[in-house]
Amino acid sequence: MTKIRIGIIGYGNLGRGAEMAIKQQPDMELVAVFSRRGVVQTFDQDVISLHIDEVKNYQDKIDVMILCGGSATDLPKQTPYFASMFNTVDSFDTHAKIPEYYEAVNNVAEKSGKTSIISVGWDPGLFSINRVMSEAVLTDGNTYTFWGKGLSQGHSDAVRRVEGVKAGVQYTIPSEEAMNRVRAGENPELATSEKHKRECYVVLEEGVAADQVENTIKTMPNYFDEYDTTVHFITEEELKRDHADMPHGGFVIHSGKTGEGTNQIVEFSLKLDSNPEFTSSVLVAYARAAYRLHQEGQAGAKTVYDIGPGYIHPKSPSELRKNYL
Repeated sequence: MTKIRIGIIGYGNLGRGAEMAIKQQPDMELVAVFSRRGVVQTFDQDVISLHIDEVKNYQDKIDVMILCGGSATDLPKQTPYFASMFNTVDSFDTHAKIPEYYEAVNNVAEKSGKTSIISVGWDPGLFSINRVMSEAVLTDGNTYTFWGKGLSQGHSDAVRRVEGVKAGVQYTIPSEEAMNRVRAGENPELATSEKHKRECYVVLEEGVAADQVENTIKTMPNYFDEYDTTVHFITEEELKRDHADMPHGGFVIHSGKTGEGTNQIVEFSLKLDSNPEFTSSVLVAYARAAYRLHQEGQAGAKTVYDIGPGYIHPKSPSELRKNYL
C-alpha cells in the first residue's frame, strides 16, 4: 500500500494529538514535524522535527500538511502561505470570520492547484454537518447547540488575568433544564446565557481576599457577567491533580415537526476526555480527503459540506457499500 505522506506544522497540544492519530491510520505515515521552536521532542523519536523555515524543502516529500496553529493569529497567515505549496487541512474555528478566511485560502489554493480543507474539527466540523443535515431533513424546526461540560481555554485565560489569581481554569456547563426543554419538543427561544453555566476553579495568590476575586470574576464583561457563574477556591495541588486534562464535548439537538405536528428530535453528542486529541483525529481523517480530492484534480478551499463521508474513511467505496451501508 502506498501511504499518504503527512507533515505537521505546529507542535502544541493539537500537533501532538495529530502525531498520535497518524499512528492509528493504516494508510498514512508522518514525514516530518515543523515548528517555530525548531527541533522538538516528539512521541516517536524517529520522527524528523525541523524549524518551520525548512518547509519549502519538502514540497515533493509531503502529500498533505496538517496545520496545527491557533485561529487568532497563526492560521490566517499560515494557511494561505502553505496552500501555495501543499494540500492542507486546518481547524480554523473563528465562526464569524470563516467566510473571509475561506476566500483568502481559496484564492491561493486555486492558483496553486492544491486542495485546502478548512475549519475541520468538531465545531466547526462534525457539529456543522449535523446542524445542516438536521435542518435539511426537518425544515420545520429549530437547531440548538450546547457546549460542554468542557474546559474553555479562552475563559480560563480570562480568569488567570484577574489580579490576585495565581492559577485557574473555567468549565462551560450546558443547562440540563434548557436541553430537557428542547428534547421535549418545546422549541424554546433561548439566550446564550440560558443555555450554559460557568464554573471556575481558582488558586489565589497568598494574602488575597477571596470575595474580591470572586466578585471581579462574576462581573467581568463579555465573559461572566451575563452567566450563572460559580467560583471554587482550591489549592495548587488540587488544580494540578484534578484539572490538568482538557475534556470537552457538547450536543447538537434539532427539534422539528412532520405531518400533523408530530415531534421529531435529532441529537448528536460528544463526550471527550481530550479536546485537542479528538480535534486532531478529525484533522487527520480529513487529510485523507484532501489527498483523494487532489488526486481527482479538485483544487481550491473546501469545507466539510463539500466532502462526502467516504472520502475520510480508509476503506474503499466498495468496502463501505458492503460493510457499512
